[in-house]
Amino acid sequence: MTSTYNDVRAVIEGRIATEMASSPAIPVVYANSSFTPPNTDSWLQVQLQFNDNTYFTLAAPTTGFNRQTGIVLINIFTKTGVGAGANYTIAERVKDLFDRVTVNSVTFDPASGPLTITPSAPESYFQTQVSVTFDAYLQ
Repeated sequence: MTSTYNDVRAVIEGRIATEMASSPAIPVVYANSSFTPPNTDSWLQVQLQFNDNTYFTLAAPTTGFNRQTGIVLINIFTKTGVGAGANYTIAERVKDLFDRVTVNSVTFDPASGPLTITPSAPESYFQTQVSVTFDAYLQ
């Protein structure tokens, strides 16, 4: 059972970091981190948003659990002018990490996307976004 927001963040960022370090490796930027996008290569931006926090059990505060909902937004950036194939391949890798998976008491729903973002930010890339909602059970 996870117990803090940082535990949930570590589950999510750890899965992404491990997958994107494998071949072909893709740079990843997380919230509140300095990053200079590569001029020609693909890269990911990961955003984590916590939403509602509700009772899951009615036990005492030290033994009860809350259900924390949230969403992971993964922005995928690839070269412009070469089609969507490379971007969608990365999106498939991201989707497979979370789609209907439970890791350390964090349950991920089916992934949505890739949704094309126009105009991209920064504009020199083709950008899509994969989103995954989740439920984490916090003590």
